Amino acid sequence: MRVIGLAGWSGAGKTTLIAKLIPELRKRGFTVSTLKHAHHEFDFDQPGKDSYVHRDAGATEVLVASRMRWAIMHELRDASEPRLGELLQRLSPVDLVLVEGFKSERHAKIEVHRSANAKGWLHPQDPTIVAVISDITPSTSLPYVHLDCAGEAAELVLRFASPLKETIDRLA
Repeated sequence: MRVIGLAGWSGAGKTTLIAKLIPELRKRGFTVSTLKHAHHEFDFDQPGKDSYVHRDAGATEVLVASRMRWAIMHELRDASEPRLGELLQRLSPVDLVLVEGFKSERHAKIEVHRSANAKGWLHPQDPTIVAVISDITPSTSLPYVHLDCAGEAAELVLRFASPLKETIDRLA
């Protein structure tokens, strides 16, 4: 399993890029999972659904399964937010994990930047950024591809993705 982060400010196009990268990487024969950081309270459940009732009643974990998919929800209760390394170890094995967000962690990351955001670049201050995907050419010696070039972006992802153990060691 190999891991690469896609980091950038909100609105830079990380999710849109990942939605293009997944089919491109799958077309090349890779299995892909994603790990997304949410900055706000989020909920998969809807009030009134059985899984919501179970969680609301105090269950630490609720696993919902059908013939199409299964999902497990873990309620932190009073525990602290898990670190990226811990979350990576919970994933089932795949060829590649795309991590969206977690921009303050120390894993290898590709910066996703959109000029219309009018936000600064992350890479000058973050030595873990190994490449840039943007709609404008950055002033850097880091490898760069245009935001609209999913095939070239996939090449960057494959080039810079790090083995899971190496990633976890960097995060420790």
